[in-house]
Amino acid sequence: MTDTPSTPGADPSFAALDALSTEELRERAFEVARDRRDVGFFWSVLRHLPNADEAAALDGAPNSIGPIIDEANALWRELTGHGYDEAEPLLRAAFIDYLMKHPK
Repeated sequence: MTDTPSTPGADPSFAALDALSTEELRERAFEVARDRRDVGFFWSVLRHLPNADEAAALDGAPNSIGPIIDEANALWRELTGHGYDEAEPLLRAAFIDYLMKHPK
């Protein structure tokens, strides 16, 4: 993750976050979610991926939250090779929203 100068404790602005690439937003949001152990955030993102049906099949139970955060990260890395496709605007919005609600 690339660090950008910021004021300690300052909340990120929408404009500053929106200027970042989708991948940078993903990295930052995932770092915060990992630190918070926020499995719900990871699964909400995974459900919006173009290959979300494959993600559910890998766990074997589409409604379970069995995998831990590291497994969700590994799954994300596997699925991101397929691209964001039409889900990119929704994912960008989710990443920005999460980062604004949970500033570092």
